[in-house]
Amino acid sequence: MVQRNTKVSMLSRLRSLFSANPATPPAALPDGQRVYAVGDIHGRADLFGAMVAAIDADDAGRGMAQTTVILLGDLIDRGPDSAGVVAQARDWQARRTVRLLMGNHEEMFLDALEKPEVLRHFLRYGGKETVLSYGVDEDAYYAADLAETQALMRAAIPADHIDFIRGFENAITLGDYLFVHAGILPDVPLDQQRVGDLRWIRQPFLDHPGSHGPVVIHGHTIFKQPDIRHNRIGIDTGAYETGVLTALGLEGQNRWLIEARMQDGAMRVTQRSIS
Repeated sequence: MVQRNTKVSMLSRLRSLFSANPATPPAALPDGQRVYAVGDIHGRADLFGAMVAAIDADDAGRGMAQTTVILLGDLIDRGPDSAGVVAQARDWQARRTVRLLMGNHEEMFLDALEKPEVLRHFLRYGGKETVLSYGVDEDAYYAADLAETQALMRAAIPADHIDFIRGFENAITLGDYLFVHAGILPDVPLDQQRVGDLRWIRQPFLDHPGSHGPVVIHGHTIFKQPDIRHNRIGIDTGAYETGVLTALGLEGQNRWLIEARMQDGAMRVTQRSIS
């Protein structure tokens, strides 16, 4: 048994060395394209509003390009104003190219409208804040059973918001980058990935040392700082609890981060290049 574990460990180290081969060309977008990927917003309409303004200004300052904004999912739940975030995302999409990925919280939200067993889980993990953000009376919410809560949701949440969320995508590929909410199952072709993994996975994706082919840009798992690795970049910085929302900018082989941070009652937006 000891000998087998030693062999596995040696193989893992060798895979890591070869997967990070410095001769591999850096990931890039095609000429003329620019992308901004925004991490999990989770009901923080204040941070999202600041990020929208920051990205619009940054994009305008960089000159002409075919620019796509990708929201990586989990726009809703946990934070105080999911209704406001959805409204902002719809407005932004009406003004520029904005594509949205379905996160696990959007999945729960849609299922909760129909399935009581999912509704209970949804409310426990941030859905209560979403329901209240749509104007449901707090006393009525706390007095309601599950069936009544579903009825309150259906009455309060506009149908166009529900349809908007139903239209979110599972994965987006641009150049050498793959954008998903949570990650992918390693060593499985993209067209064979399970939707559940795209929205929910953590391990073995997060610690996988090998190449995924494209560099995977994802949210879902919170990091204190963006987690930048040769095969993936995680940009969920826990906006709902840390007050920090992060976006990743991409153009050619260039990468940069934009951070909207609420600190001491003031909104601060910063930017830095990364390798």
